[in-house]
Amino acid sequence: MANEKPNMPGGESNKPKLPKFNLYWAYALIAAALIAVSTFDFGQGPHDISYTQFKERLLQEGDIEKITVIRNEGVAEITIKSEQLDKYKDLIKETLSGPQEEGPHFKVKYLSEEDFTRHIEAAQKETGSTFDYSNEDRTNFFGDFFAYMWPLLFIVVLWIFIFRRMGGQGGGGGAGNIFNVGKSRAKMFDKESSINVNFTDVAGLVEAKVELEEIVEFLKRPEKYTELGGKIPKGALLVGPPGTGKTLLAKAVAGEANVPFFNMSGSDFVEMFVGVGASRVRDLFKKAKEKAPCIIFIDEIDAIGRARGKSPNMGANDERENTLNQLLTEMDGFATNSGVIILAATNRADILDRALMRAGRFDRQIHVELPDLIERKAIFEVHLRPLRLAEDVKSDFLAKQTPGFSGADIANVCNEAALIAARKNKKIVEKDDFLDAVDRIVGGLEKKNKIISKDERNAVAYHEAGHATISWLLEYAHPLVKVTIVPRGKALGAAWYLPEERQLTTTQQILDEMCSALGGRAAEEIIFGRISTGALNDLEKVTKQAYAMVSYFGMSDEVGNISFYDSSGQSEYSFNKPYSEKTAELIDQEVARIIDEQYQRAKKILVENHEQHSQLAERLLEKEVIFSEDLEKIFGRRLFKGHFIQEENGNGDNQSDEKSEDNDVSSSSMTEAKKDE
Repeated sequence: MANEKPNMPGGESNKPKLPKFNLYWAYALIAAALIAVSTFDFGQGPHDISYTQFKERLLQEGDIEKITVIRNEGVAEITIKSEQLDKYKDLIKETLSGPQEEGPHFKVKYLSEEDFTRHIEAAQKETGSTFDYSNEDRTNFFGDFFAYMWPLLFIVVLWIFIFRRMGGQGGGGGAGNIFNVGKSRAKMFDKESSINVNFTDVAGLVEAKVELEEIVEFLKRPEKYTELGGKIPKGALLVGPPGTGKTLLAKAVAGEANVPFFNMSGSDFVEMFVGVGASRVRDLFKKAKEKAPCIIFIDEIDAIGRARGKSPNMGANDERENTLNQLLTEMDGFATNSGVIILAATNRADILDRALMRAGRFDRQIHVELPDLIERKAIFEVHLRPLRLAEDVKSDFLAKQTPGFSGADIANVCNEAALIAARKNKKIVEKDDFLDAVDRIVGGLEKKNKIISKDERNAVAYHEAGHATISWLLEYAHPLVKVTIVPRGKALGAAWYLPEERQLTTTQQILDEMCSALGGRAAEEIIFGRISTGALNDLEKVTKQAYAMVSYFGMSDEVGNISFYDSSGQSEYSFNKPYSEKTAELIDQEVARIIDEQYQRAKKILVENHEQHSQLAERLLEKEVIFSEDLEKIFGRRLFKGHFIQEENGNGDNQSDEKSEDNDVSSSSMTEAKKDE
């Protein structure tokens, strides 16, 4: 049957498909032909011979009829007498056209015309032969033409290539794309586009989704709001840390909206040519007005939206500022943009220009923060769907183990757990695989084969035991979950804590955290009488916390309730520090005092609990990894309210790793000496 023919062996479906014709093939064939014509003689010219063959055979035989010296090429053409040509067939190479019958028959290169003439005269005297001898300068018009044309052709080809690349996906080909440099590179998605993301795929972020769902509703049913005299908002800015789902929310808007959706990155406006960025902004809004109502999404808008006047060019014409000026004009200028809503995303809202942030341009600022416990559970449920899980893997348990994780971090945990399970040849992903994945992401790759001396190993054990001891005994220090002296990444040891998810931090809470962080350095000094570079990470954290207390949070009695923190990040009223040198000295003195007080406090706690500290270090040397239940056996149960480590089943299962959030850095490490250098 005819409809079965394509499926039969040897049918049309089994015929090899020929590649499509490309005009560049014709260009390549023409270029190859020109090179061949200008380079090869195809056997029509005289045959090259060596100077030795010419001197010892042609001159000695006396069969030469004519010699023509071409001075500008440094060669001589030799014509053999026709009746003697057969004697030299061994020197004439066979070609497609056969041996040459008429002259010149041979061509020889010479180094010096005087030596060449002298050898000819000597041969004539010796053999008594005579022949015609002449000199001339010859011009090869065809070869000279291509010698001059090749650079020009190369420049033309390079020019076409550059402007084709710069022309992007614009219409037209060849050099015509030079006119598309100023065209917008935004990708347009409409209701026919295959965007598989909607708001149901975005877990958590309830408030942000409400704002964006309302914007989508504006475009679907504008009369619902305009009947009451309301106006459609012109723009919404998504602000938040990296990995919290800003771009994912924009994709969900594109999937939900039944209107055209233009997607473009802030860096796509920037180009090497002056005026291109502003031209692309104009073209983008022109296309958007034609498709209105529609949505424009600009990802990483800080690439062009940085505050004006902060350029290092010191007043020079800045292409980025020109692009921003055009964007400001298009968003809320003299002309109206009815039906065009602009979404933008950035994690650097503090550096954006104030004119961009005002009402009438970005009317709404939607803050997309790190997810809390409930939101992390919902995010885990989304990323656990495609995995083959064991029965004991629960999303609420995993959410408790990952405070401070962003949505991207949670997706990475799920993927890493699947990879770990596959590496162990498992058929399902188990609970331990997720815990190992958190360890891998927070602490780095385990390096059990790293060579460590006995003294270093002891120092690491007592260092980490010092952190664990003080964190267990202080009320506001983060509860310990796990301590290890197995090297991970650049760290020789690490401690994981379960930080409390709080919005406000008191002075006593910060001081307890600083004291706990200094416990490792204090333990080294007390036990070994010396200190090492292993406390680098701890000292860095403590120093930042102390300066923040004094100069940002006003937590110093000497400095007072003063904050030098600039939330705008623009520092428009000063070029230097916003305080005097005397105040700077006072800040330094207060920072040193606070750190020293907490260090002495840490040493006092370790001295008072020396026996328990030593037991903990010895157990750490024996097991390499200990959990909170080991500390409970040595120190007893923590009695501070709200600081018990509760697990999902309430049985004290503490075999899990935690990540601290924001400024509350809760992991400490015994680092290598190289890091300190």
